[in-house]
Amino acid sequence: MPSFCLIKSCLSLRDRLAGVGAWLAPVGLRLILAWEFFESGREKLRGENWFGEIMANFPFPFDRVPASLSWSLATWFELLGAAALLLGLATRFAAASLFALTVVATAAVHWPQDWMGLAQLAQGYAIRDSGAGNYKLPLIFLAMLWPLILGGAGRLSLDARLTRRAALPATAPRADLFGWGLVLAPFGLLVAMLLPAPGLALAGLGAAALLVGARRAPGCTLAPAN
Repeated sequence: MPSFCLIKSCLSLRDRLAGVGAWLAPVGLRLILAWEFFESGREKLRGENWFGEIMANFPFPFDRVPASLSWSLATWFELLGAAALLLGLATRFAAASLFALTVVATAAVHWPQDWMGLAQLAQGYAIRDSGAGNYKLPLIFLAMLWPLILGGAGRLSLDARLTRRAALPATAPRADLFGWGLVLAPFGLLVAMLLPAPGLALAGLGAAALLVGARRAPGCTLAPAN
């Protein structure tokens, strides 16, 4: 009996934390990321364009974009993305855009230019560049953006407010093949900018999941199941 009461109490605590977490869990990520990207965008807005010096390091196809346009896009994606994260508005799109921007910045500025093996690559996991890269901070940002892409802004957000006002159906999570493909295919292409072989493998796996999932899904693939 005591053990049953303990289990019941733990489950009750879990449920309450999950209930409050639906409101508050993503807020910390949104606030700190909003500030960091706002600072970065503000520095670009007030500073001089130095992208021309590193355009050769940009991954394809971003190396084909003029430096002036790249600078403007990066500046405004950071500023507007920061505002979107702060308000919780179009959160998944904003987080995905900033994720892609951070991957490009990592490839162009923070990733080691020449490395042989994982041991040498691991030396670049640092804040300061000592000649082996310094991708630790952008990697942390990527890890923080990831749950916002997949989980959204939480209930304390404009996204949730607009969803309630529009009386849209409640979320029905579906981890089917098509869903995995939607995540893995674009994620793999971004990873390929840093690690070509693993990234392309992930993208290929995602594309295969999309194809198989689309064939198995009845009717409109993105529509909720009956």
